[in-house]
Amino acid sequence: MRRLLLPVLLCSGVAVFAQQHYWKLDTGGSIRWTVRPGQAHKDHIEMSGKQLSAIVHYGVQPSGALFLSRKLVFPMLRTIPNDTRGNLVKEFNGNIADSITIDGRKITEMPRSFSIHGCLQTTGTLSKNMILERAVFPSTDHAAYIESYILRNLGPETVAVNVPLIDSNQITDEKKGVYGSYIINTKLYNGGLLTLKPQEARRFWIVISARKKFEDRYYYSAGYEFEKRSALVRNLENQLILQSPDPVINRMFAFAKIRAAESIYETKEGLMHGPGGGEYYAAIWANDQAEYINPFFAYLGNAAGMESARNSYRLFAGYMNPAYKPIPSSIIAEGAGYWNGAGDRGDQAMIGYGASQFALTSGDPVEAATLWPLIEWCNTYLLRKKTADGVIASQSDELEGRFPAGKVNLSTNTLAYGSFLYGSRLATALGKTKTATEWQQEAHALRQHMEQYFGGTVEGYQTYKYYEGNDKLRSWICLPLVMGIYDRKEQTQAALLSPKLWSPNGLLTESGSSTYWDRSTLYAFRGLFKAGATDTAMAYLSFYSGKRLLGEHVPYAIEAWPEGNQRHLSAESGLYCRALVEGLLGFEPTGFRSFSICPWLPKKWNRLSLKNIAAFRTTFDLQVQRVSGKYRVIFNEAGKKSQIFSWSGKAPLRITLP
Repeated sequence: MRRLLLPVLLCSGVAVFAQQHYWKLDTGGSIRWTVRPGQAHKDHIEMSGKQLSAIVHYGVQPSGALFLSRKLVFPMLRTIPNDTRGNLVKEFNGNIADSITIDGRKITEMPRSFSIHGCLQTTGTLSKNMILERAVFPSTDHAAYIESYILRNLGPETVAVNVPLIDSNQITDEKKGVYGSYIINTKLYNGGLLTLKPQEARRFWIVISARKKFEDRYYYSAGYEFEKRSALVRNLENQLILQSPDPVINRMFAFAKIRAAESIYETKEGLMHGPGGGEYYAAIWANDQAEYINPFFAYLGNAAGMESARNSYRLFAGYMNPAYKPIPSSIIAEGAGYWNGAGDRGDQAMIGYGASQFALTSGDPVEAATLWPLIEWCNTYLLRKKTADGVIASQSDELEGRFPAGKVNLSTNTLAYGSFLYGSRLATALGKTKTATEWQQEAHALRQHMEQYFGGTVEGYQTYKYYEGNDKLRSWICLPLVMGIYDRKEQTQAALLSPKLWSPNGLLTESGSSTYWDRSTLYAFRGLFKAGATDTAMAYLSFYSGKRLLGEHVPYAIEAWPEGNQRHLSAESGLYCRALVEGLLGFEPTGFRSFSICPWLPKKWNRLSLKNIAAFRTTFDLQVQRVSGKYRVIFNEAGKKSQIFSWSGKAPLRITLP
């Protein structure tokens, strides 16, 4: 398998997998694009704080001038109708540099370089000796977007500069706001007529902020706001640190933590993680939050992430009912409403699987007991949806009808299997032996029925039919591998990485289509690693990481294309990290103080470490070394003596915390 697939990737590299890298790794944890003469390119990035998300479009125009525009979303300034997309949204085009004059002459900013490290920074020239440096970022805790500037005179003569003062308000229609009128203020600080001597510099900044009409204005200091943003980035960089021989994967992992954890909003129902993308805020989904990101927060160690996870499960639990009508797919508008337009998408399987894994990894019996009624309800719901074939029915899947899913689909059933499997482990940890045995049996039976119902030949591969009558390969055939179901792993791996599904942008949703979603690609990486296809999967992951981090659209995992124009939805970045933690390392919680790993290293790697893992109510490091054909695994728990294991690379290595 590995010997067949890897050459296909390498031999196809020139024609199919060629990449254009605009960016390079830079010192201090950043990436940098140094603009070449005549180069024109545009991109966009999303950055978020607790009260605001900013989608910034930037780049170099064909003329060589800077391009800059902003789409700002204020999720807690709700609009009417107060639905999923009921956020105050405003777009701002233009570049302040276009209105600056130097010695009475208008200038044009010509960018030299761009840098990203938790914020977007640019350096450009205004004239032969005038340099403009810019940092673009959201406030961590205010409804404010900041552009901080430093103007430097590198020439031998004094120059007169005019940076026009701005202080303007836009007042929204009170009939269109849940809280009446909103004031959007654009203010330039520290500008005006300036005299810059040789080698002198001057700082000024622009803030676009929004507030309810009855709220007072606020003074924004760019320096203080930048320090808060930098502190958030530093804190995340010191949590869950991946150290591998591949610097691109290390940097992509570090960046993914930022995007995964920054998209958390301070709503009236508490902290709520949101996907983003210009539309999805102050709301939660059974897939993005309950299934994708919350289990990642359980070992990241980010306090806001953990609190947002607790809140999401609490809000979903509020919709449990004795009639076992499905929990809504999404709870919207700061918890004020819900969306269930696609019916049951397998949401109970998503919630049960994610909540069980989150509770186990968190390692807190009290928290687990709080989550238990929700998990028990979801699994009971799933059992009530069992068909005569022993599989679980649902109205659709997480793609909500974009592609056919039949009445019984592979995604819902695999996630249901995961919900029973992890739920049984949680039941054991809580001392609920009878339930643990019942769910273990249900998981075993469902696995057998899934093989009988979905197993088959599709487009020449002995893999899985996504639904009854399905005759095209689908990307979600990777899910059984993620759950440790390896009955058809060789042919499933071959199908996933065949030209029918694999493309230069990752997995196609369905063979013959041009649509791709990063979420299934990232699940596939996790499944391939777990199934032991380490070298093959690493070659594809390295390619993917280079494209997403250093290519044409950077620096995070994306949602989809053509839908959404490759938005930087937040939970996908969590899935990137999970591909390495749960895939490459094989991390599996087995109890409140125990876990297993299968850390198969690629042939070219002799080491791998994951530091500051915050799980099981403690913090620990894992180091894996290749020694004499075997693996040495070193477990370091904070403040305790190291445990050293010799692992054969076969059965999972089980570790119990002392």
